[in-house]
Amino acid sequence: MVTTTTTRSEVVSPDGTAIAYHSSGEGPPLLLVHGGLGDHTRWEALRPLLTPHVTVHAMDRRGRGASGDHPEYQLEREFEDVAAVIDAITNASGSPVDVYGHSFGGLCAFGAAPLTSNISRLVLYEGWPPVDPEAWVPPEGLMERLDAMLEDGDRERLVETFLREYVKMTDEQVEAYQQQPSWPARVAAAHTILREERAFPGTPFDPADAAKVTVPTRLLVGEDQALDWRSEVVSEAIPDATVSVLEGQGHTADITAPGLVADQLLTFVGARS
Repeated sequence: MVTTTTTRSEVVSPDGTAIAYHSSGEGPPLLLVHGGLGDHTRWEALRPLLTPHVTVHAMDRRGRGASGDHPEYQLEREFEDVAAVIDAITNASGSPVDVYGHSFGGLCAFGAAPLTSNISRLVLYEGWPPVDPEAWVPPEGLMERLDAMLEDGDRERLVETFLREYVKMTDEQVEAYQQQPSWPARVAAAHTILREERAFPGTPFDPADAAKVTVPTRLLVGEDQALDWRSEVVSEAIPDATVSVLEGQGHTADITAPGLVADQLLTFVGARS
């Protein structure tokens, strides 16, 4: 029987920020890196489908959950955070780590890959540097309105507005998000939206950086993606990469269709029993 106990561990990133990760399950290690909202609780739909096959380590990115933060935000520090957690897991388990990053978490995992030799396989779900940065510039006036909502303490409206107007989620998809146990954590992390979305368009895709991602990599994209992730361009630049299209899905299939994503993950990392 697979244990359902979750343990919390902590590693100190190179800039001194404490980064927490939460572990459960049995088998080879798989690190989950969440995206631009929430914390490790974002994985509650997916985690139970993985833990019979792998040991899941779900990190809290800086500024969220049980992790610390730093007064100055730099995207490169997030890359170092992910690499530090990977190295800590390898040191504890004696095994290289498979990594799954969603959205902004995928970008962080992509950036971490050249910083550590302890990644076995990498799965990125619509999360890597923008091939066309201009396409990712927020609509005119959106960031200013989000700033005002944060200043007014209206965090929930900030998150809803961001999901609808930037991520292009439908009302139905937003309502599904709101029904998830992780919704309070998403609202609590509202302040991180602003710093990340200001950093994202300024980190354009560079084929030379992609060439440094030398581990087997799977890029997941939703068939109904609202934004053009240009996955074929990215896969051509990564030495060992493939693309998998999730039929009938958008940006959040690991919530709306977790069995589909679990099958993709477990099959790719070779953990399906």
